[in-house]
Amino acid sequence: LTYHRQEQKLSCHICGHSEKVPAVCPNDSCKNPAIRFAGTGTQKVEETLAKLFPDARTHRMDADTMKRKDDYRKILGDFRVGKIDILVGTQMIAKGLHFPNVTLVGIIFADLALHQPDFRAGERTFQLLTQVAGRAGRGDIEGEVVVQAFTPFHPAIQFARRHDFI
Repeated sequence: LTYHRQEQKLSCHICGHSEKVPAVCPNDSCKNPAIRFAGTGTQKVEETLAKLFPDARTHRMDADTMKRKDDYRKILGDFRVGKIDILVGTQMIAKGLHFPNVTLVGIIFADLALHQPDFRAGERTFQLLTQVAGRAGRGDIEGEVVVQAFTPFHPAIQFARRHDFI
């Protein structure tokens, strides 16, 4: 279950099940009231960016914020015309978008997919990193990409870093 701070609920993004956040650890042998919720999801990244860049207009684009049919188009339109300074999102903003004013792209936990039980994990990671990196520097100003990973020397990450498609 994924913790959603604003709604104070736990939700499964696969089946839609949700429940209240427990006040104590749900394990019967524990029941510790010092239960903590931690992570590096888009909501946490958005909160951190708001603290670091208080004057920037930051918006989040993920499954939780895309509720209505026109949300995707509206947010991307606002980003295109400069109403949004920093766009935080999931893989949904990685592909096929052309914004000449994007000069910096940050990829957090870039190696997440590498640890999935899939023989194509390396190829998929390479493709995603390459696609996301391609969002930066499409205009007159050169772009920069910052990648955070726990296994930065994995071949898929290193090949993406060097644009080594072969």
